[in-house]
Amino acid sequence: MAYDALLEEAEKYGAEVLENSRMRKFSGLCVGNVIVINKNLNQNEKTCVLAEELGHYLVTVGNILDQTKTENRKQEFIARRWAVRKLIRLEDLFKAYKAGVRDKAELAEFLNVTEQFLDMAIEHFKNIYGLYCRFGNYIIGFDPLMIYKRIEGE
Repeated sequence: MAYDALLEEAEKYGAEVLENSRMRKFSGLCVGNVIVINKNLNQNEKTCVLAEELGHYLVTVGNILDQTKTENRKQEFIARRWAVRKLIRLEDLFKAYKAGVRDKAELAEFLNVTEQFLDMAIEHFKNIYGLYCRFGNYIIGFDPLMIYKRIEGE
């Protein structure tokens, strides 16, 4: 999902998204229904940050800036998990494979995300499916990330 589409979705949910070039400490911040994104980020970075902040807006509560607290770390995890589900699906990995994408940098670009976000998504999928999962006649492996066609009878 591209940044512009996420902006439209945020609006539908009642969130106001602002970009600010003076943000230094955070890439993004959600306070009430206002999401602030660092304007100095590139488009893929903005997409990832907006997805996570929209996750905070929709599924977490309260001030969770102090990440030394277990409950706050849990809230952060919930928002990140929401962002991954919003931006990357197994079908997207398969589409990238079919499009000839062959390495992590190309895959991140194909998906309009950062490599760091892609790594987080792969960990998310590993936590759900284990080291691999079936996708139609294919196997998607998560460690290392690869897709290959299943041999009939497997």
